[in-house]
Amino acid sequence: MELTDEIIIKAPKDRVYAALNDPDVLKQCIPGCEELIKHSDTELEAKVVLKVGPVKARFSGDVQLDTADAPDAFSLTGQGSGGAAGHAKGGADVTLTEDGADRTVLRYEANAVIGGKLAQLGSRLVQSTAKKLAAKFFESFAAVVSEDEPA
Repeated sequence: MELTDEIIIKAPKDRVYAALNDPDVLKQCIPGCEELIKHSDTELEAKVVLKVGPVKARFSGDVQLDTADAPDAFSLTGQGSGGAAGHAKGGADVTLTEDGADRTVLRYEANAVIGGKLAQLGSRLVQSTAKKLAAKFFESFAAVVSEDEPA
């Protein structure tokens, strides 16, 4: 499964990048996120409750960040397990481009491989749910980062 999109955020690139590395901001924006622990600058652990069609499960997972090209670009890889509901692993490449002094274009390309009950639901349902979850995350993220602007 692959997802790509771009979103314009009304905030400077350095603020967007900082927010993408702030566990409190991420926890607030990730749909169903119960816990997000930052173990280091490149390692995160998450617990998320998700519902995909008839399957609802609590997922636990680890994410590793590659910030070699930061703050212009970074990538992440991760894997998670939802017990009997299934498992997933994947990654994303994110680029941040300044668009004027106070706007940033965030582009991402993500891919994931799923297994277990989730994989049995059908790719259309899973893809549709993934797109909705990504849209919710980025809408929330854009709102949070934009409202953090100093007065």
